[in-house]
Order: sequence, then structure tokens, then C-alpha cells
Amino acid sequence: MALTDKQEKFVQWLINGKSQREAYKLAGYKTDAMTDSVIDIEASKLFKNPKVSLRFEELHSRLVKEAEDECIISAKDVLKRWKEIAFADPNEIIHFRRVCCRYCFGINHEYQWKDEAEYQRAVNAATSAANEDETPVIPDNEGGYGYDDTIRPHPKCPKCKGEGHGEIHATDTRDLSPQGKALYAGVKQTKDGFEIKMQDQGKALENIARHLGMFTENLKVDLTVKKLEDFFA
Repeated sequence: MALTDKQEKFVQWLINGKSQREAYKLAGYKTDAMTDSVIDIEASKLFKNPKVSLRFEELHSRLVKEAEDECIISAKDVLKRWKEIAFADPNEIIHFRRVCCRYCFGINHEYQWKDEAEYQRAVNAATSAANEDETPVIPDNEGGYGYDDTIRPHPKCPKCKGEGHGEIHATDTRDLSPQGKALYAGVKQTKDGFEIKMQDQGKALENIARHLGMFTENLKVDLTVKKLEDFFA
């Protein structure tokens, strides 16, 4: 026999996480003249109704099965994850690069400023640092403006000889590829800045090799060696 409309609603509210008292009220049963303890008794009686309890078990089992299905991870999924980690390029996350010096791309390889505002700040600083009885040493701007500290060094720069200077650059992790995101394991703040953490690529590659049966462990070889004279007989 099918449940009544109120009984079905009672079960549905229970499945959605409500208490028996809340489900009883939300199902539409009249509770205005009832105390909470009385509602609890009536709700408990309703839940013990064989039809109601059977319906609850049916929906609960279905809910558990759906949750289990969503949590199932296949061997293929695991292998795919290992592959992403093992073959990701760490340089995508953090890398050491050599960038141009101030003279690399300045006019006639003179000192180059980022913009006029930076140059003016340098002039003001030089003026402020000078004593009243001395002439301030004003920096020149003959190298022009437009310094970009992300460009590779000029190979014929007379100052840095094409070496520029080195720096460590960390990528915005929001822009990482799927492989890069799989390799990335978080960041830790330190007293000197921050530390980028990554998954163990060697371990991931080892896991792939084991999955593919590339390692033979505990190999036992039983050899029967004939006597030398029998071998040449």
C-alpha cells in the first residue's frame, strides 16, 4: 500500500537531514496544540510504521549508493593523476630566469629608467641627500625610459656581457595547466618569503612503472647447471 502524501513528505524531510520532530511538522501534521514532547512521540510512532520505515530504508539505501558511486575512483583515474604529476614541467610553477640589466636596452646602453616618474624620484632623492653647501649629483636620463625587468638580457650589453641578473619567478597558480595543478602541492610562508611545495614526481613515475609491471620483484630463478664435460659432450 502506498504512503499518504504526509507520510511521503515526512520521509523526504528525514532524508534531507531533518529531525523526526521537524519532519513531522514540515510534513503538514497538525501540531499547534501539541508540546514538543508529544510531537516527538507521534513522530516516533509514525517512523515505526512499517510502510514509513520501509520507504525510509529504500530512499536511504539509494542515497548511500549514489554517494558511493560518486566516490568511486577507477584505476584509470589514479593512473591518469600519476601521469599528470610525473610528466608535469616544474618550470611552469616556479623557475629561475636571467633578465636584462638596466643598461641592456638603454639608449647607447646607458642606464635605463622604468618611466619618468621613477627618474624624478631619483632626482628628488639625490637633491634631498645633498648638503646645503654642496651641489647635488643629479643622475642623467640619457638611457631613456621603458626598462622592463622581464626581458632576457641583451647578448651584446657592455655592462653585463649578456648575463643580466638571475631571479626566481613563481607563476600565478590560477593560470596553471591541469598538469601543473596536479604537481602543485601548496605554498608555505617562511621568514624569508615563501616555499612552493610540489608532489613527488619520482614517486609518481615509480607508481606508474609498478602499475605497468615494469618492476619484477622477488624474482626467483632456478638454474640447473650441467657439468662442463656434459655441456661439451
